Amino acid sequence: MRIDLIIESHKTLEEYTRLGMLAEEYGFGCIWVPNSANGRDPFVSFTPLGLQSQRIAMGPMAISPFELHPIKMGAALMTLNELSGGRAAIVVGGGGGVAENIGQRPKTVLQPMRECIEILNMMAAGEAGKYAGEFFPVAWLDTRWVTQPPPMIYAGANGPKMLAAAAEYAAGIMVSDFVPKRMPWVRDIIDPQLAARGINPADYPVNNFWAWHVKEDPVAARDESAIYLCVRGTIYDDYLHDVLDEDEAALVTANIGSFAKAYYRKSPQIEGVPAEIVDKIIAQGTSASSLDNIQAEVERFKEFERVGLPQISLKVYGDPETAIKNIGEHIIPELA
Repeated sequence: MRIDLIIESHKTLEEYTRLGMLAEEYGFGCIWVPNSANGRDPFVSFTPLGLQSQRIAMGPMAISPFELHPIKMGAALMTLNELSGGRAAIVVGGGGGVAENIGQRPKTVLQPMRECIEILNMMAAGEAGKYAGEFFPVAWLDTRWVTQPPPMIYAGANGPKMLAAAAEYAAGIMVSDFVPKRMPWVRDIIDPQLAARGINPADYPVNNFWAWHVKEDPVAARDESAIYLCVRGTIYDDYLHDVLDEDEAALVTANIGSFAKAYYRKSPQIEGVPAEIVDKIIAQGTSASSLDNIQAEVERFKEFERVGLPQISLKVYGDPETAIKNIGEHIIPELA
């Protein structure tokens, strides 16, 4: 299994570079930065790392064509890919927080996502020509200046329609906060589409955004995880039943606003939701073990691999250097 790293978007260029070089040393596959309306530009921020590193891939997740036109997205991506020697990567999303923040929440995403990725693929191939898209028509594009192998372009997809569509055209798929029991459902959707393309499903890149809160102190690990549950897909209706029974799920849904309050207050207290239910979500939907119990996370990731997940991206919080060290010393050697 390939292990990737996700860091916060507010880091300085020096921090991007230092953390990326450390991750490369420990054998991570890619370093990602979540797309944020209030963070630093990931393409620019990765420039020093792209020039100084040798192996690790790098890029943003997930950028929507409704916030950045595919031509401009592609120009930034291909520039990063050129300077890094073909190691750029991106997750393309349909909507997301940035698009919503600027009033561009899309009414439909399936076709716009496909058009965006098709335009990026044309640019990565160094082609010249027009693109007759319904949402993103391009009168002329010319990237014959491209010299490097194509960057890795993932489609961000969680729902069944998006997963099925992405499997028809994308080079890879990134899901978010999926627990191991959901992966067979994913494979049942995408594998027939991949087979129809002549792609061996076992060779197809599927990645999963996953929260990492492993710490020396188990209470600190639990509290940090609780604070960030607001931004975990696990607590929302489509996925909540993967980790809770009907009555527990109904209680969480009735108090969903409490998770946002906890997030903005940076408090682990979720009002209206018993601690044992919060603990159940944390235990199944994140990695929040104590360091002396890190072998449980190794087994979790091995289970992910057994049920069809070849890559996982670990979002680290707090002290990223220590997280990289712990993952690099305890997780990567077990899964290489």
